Amino acid sequence: MTATESRIQGPLTDDELDRINAYWRAANYLTVGQIYLLDNPLLHEPLKPEHIKPRLLGHWGTSPGLNMIYAHANRQIVRRDLDAIYLIGPGHGGPAIVANTWLEGTYSELYPSVSRDEAGMRRLFRQFSFPGGIPSHVAPEVPGSIHEGGELGYSLMHAYGAAFDNPGLTVFCVVGDGEAETGPLAASWHSNKFLNPAHDGAVLPILHLNGPSLMHRLMAETLESALRHRGSHQAAIPRRLDRAFALCSGARRGHAADSRLDMAMWQGRGRLRLE
Repeated sequence: MTATESRIQGPLTDDELDRINAYWRAANYLTVGQIYLLDNPLLHEPLKPEHIKPRLLGHWGTSPGLNMIYAHANRQIVRRDLDAIYLIGPGHGGPAIVANTWLEGTYSELYPSVSRDEAGMRRLFRQFSFPGGIPSHVAPEVPGSIHEGGELGYSLMHAYGAAFDNPGLTVFCVVGDGEAETGPLAASWHSNKFLNPAHDGAVLPILHLNGPSLMHRLMAETLESALRHRGSHQAAIPRRLDRAFALCSGARRGHAADSRLDMAMWQGRGRLRLE
């Protein structure tokens, strides 16, 4: 690691990692509750059939990854005073993002009836993808949303559009493995050739592979320079993710000019690999 990379990265201490992990677990529980529960939000009594929704929407599989990215992005926002936005490509990632906005208090500020207590949690769970409630996607009703998700390939295009329109903005963009196989998304990968994060906004694309797909089969042969994480050890992923976010933040503040690695990442000669 170069001195520049070390300065940009900053240490992720064991205590910080423990606290982020606790936040992540809480967000995961709130996500599961929205998908499955009509009542008994804190599980004060054994689950009964009447506590479970008769029709389920929202994908649990994509949610833990979205929650982890949200938690680590928030760390960078607070640590570096970033002007940032989080775009969600996976279509049914709605419960994860609603969970995070409720956990941090933003959701209740906008919707006081969904309070940050047991009664509010019950309402939060009951309203998700339920008659008279809220959609299963990251709909416009979600605080901060400019991209609904599930739109088949436009997340990265919207991310770069937001960065070009807002030179001070850092965009964390999650690309779903399904939309990654579409034409609009394939063309959007080339947008990094037109953007310099030291002068424009910065975009960090994150390809979220959470199930068998064409992208899984192509990674080793044709996408070696694209976004990639090798291995699945839970303890290793947060530190690598934190380093990726730190490099993105540093590039936005002009540090990229001091590092050939960073400049290569942003000028299109390769994208960051989380290895």
